[in-house]
Amino acid sequence: MVAIEADEVSKRYGTETALDRVDLTVEEGETFGFLGPNGAGKSTFINILLDFVKPSEGSVGIFGHDCQADGTVARERIGVLPEGYSVFDRLTGRQHIEYAMRSKGADADPSEILDRVGILEDADRLASDYSKGMAQRMVLGMALVGEPDLLLLDEPSTGLDPNGAAEMRQILREENERGATIFFSSHILEQVEAVCDRVGILQDGELVAVDTIEGLRESLGGGTKLVITLDHLENGVLDTVRTVRGVETAVSNEDSTLEVTCTNDAKMDILVELHDAGVDVVNFRTEEASLEDMFIEYTGRQR
Repeated sequence: MVAIEADEVSKRYGTETALDRVDLTVEEGETFGFLGPNGAGKSTFINILLDFVKPSEGSVGIFGHDCQADGTVARERIGVLPEGYSVFDRLTGRQHIEYAMRSKGADADPSEILDRVGILEDADRLASDYSKGMAQRMVLGMALVGEPDLLLLDEPSTGLDPNGAAEMRQILREENERGATIFFSSHILEQVEAVCDRVGILQDGELVAVDTIEGLRESLGGGTKLVITLDHLENGVLDTVRTVRGVETAVSNEDSTLEVTCTNDAKMDILVELHDAGVDVVNFRTEEASLEDMFIEYTGRQR
């Protein structure tokens, strides 16, 4: 069954286009990462799913229910972690979870949920006294109430330290194993790469790519990353590398190291070109291109 289906969705604010004819299908049981630079339209798309915003054209459905025409039914199966959630100043963490339980008509143990998201010891403190990371954990707990079929998470790791982010990823894996569909936006690409079955890349309101991470690599000619350490970095070296056929991106670090994404066939050509230019190569190695490399390539290509 299809969990999310968007058909030619556009959203305009006056003369500004936030979303431009977005077509997207997310299957039930998937973990789907929604990527894009700030201002790309990710939050606008999520707000349309929640019927906080009406599309200018097109339609979006959740489990077969139109999000605008039948939004109440569509939202019954959703757990939401919105970006920038404002806590209730006079409620404790425990009371926030209890509020979510009443709202969803769910029977759950608040302490169990608070323990799962790592704030049980602070359950009876006012949420207004929480750090940003603690508040984010609490709102994730609210989203988990009632074992929703779909989790919509907008930048779920905001405010979390590395341990907190790792714990969040583990919770998402557990929820997916339970059968929940996970849809989350993020600008922290390592987290997306760690848990997602597929990703979509949004750029200036357009969905420029949807695929598995391996599929994205293949679409970029195999996605090889060549890391080259030079004796020293001379002016013009980057331009020399970028002229080689099959090179997609080339950047330099302060320690005279080049990082080049390219097709597999281009690796030797790059080294030969450097040699012919009189550049001494101290060392080189190849790696698979990361999601970050591919993200830069796709968004840069669109610009």
